[in-house]
Amino acid sequence: MKTLLEVSGVSVSFDGFRAINNLSFQIGSAELRAIIGPNGAGKTTFMDIVTGKTRPDAGRVIWGDKSVSLLGLSEAQIARAGVGRKFQRPTVFEDQTVRDNLILALKKPRDAWSAILFRASKADLGRVEELASEIGLWERLDDPSGALSHGQKQWLEIGMLLAQDPQLLLVDEPAAGMTPAEREQTTKILVEAAKTRAVVVVEHDMEFVRRLNCKVTVLHEGAVLAEGSLDHVTSNQEVIDVYLGR
Repeated sequence: MKTLLEVSGVSVSFDGFRAINNLSFQIGSAELRAIIGPNGAGKTTFMDIVTGKTRPDAGRVIWGDKSVSLLGLSEAQIARAGVGRKFQRPTVFEDQTVRDNLILALKKPRDAWSAILFRASKADLGRVEELASEIGLWERLDDPSGALSHGQKQWLEIGMLLAQDPQLLLVDEPAAGMTPAEREQTTKILVEAAKTRAVVVVEHDMEFVRRLNCKVTVLHEGAVLAEGSLDHVTSNQEVIDVYLGR
């Protein structure tokens, strides 16, 4: 599998605290990966570095077929290059319908003039219905997004990111606050999405990680402590000591 993202020797400190410590990480172009680790392990900072929110003090972040350095790009340029990020709290336009939220998110020119003149084409509307089916909200297309449950809002936000057709999707704790049925559907959405792009899921919930059935990276003190299947990493004595034994 081709490498899509390669992070090598990355370190970053905040006020003397080393949040990321000589971190190296690779993900392929169509791969599902879970990142776990104790609080303060560097999971959020890792996502901040990849999306350009935080600049590392050292190391390289190389992206895509053309081996572009993401460190020279702004947050907006990184998003345009194909990196999508979903935060823990869903942010959808609650007074707009599910359909309108998805239409607004479609990958289109973003200047003010294009936005004013934009009219959804037949192909756009077809793509929106496809996305709604993918995230399990086809029957809710004409409902205001504010009427959705917490889990459904999370799905809509994932759908809005997929509408931008990212090559890499970074998802922060998607299972938090969901019902068992919603978690099941979330698993399906992420597994399906990872067939055509890279999906990195940061998660605390081990049961949810087990359902994803993917390679797991364990972070500790800003570096990779272990990597492999969930069974492999959870039987690692160091992982038990620093994370699971708490």
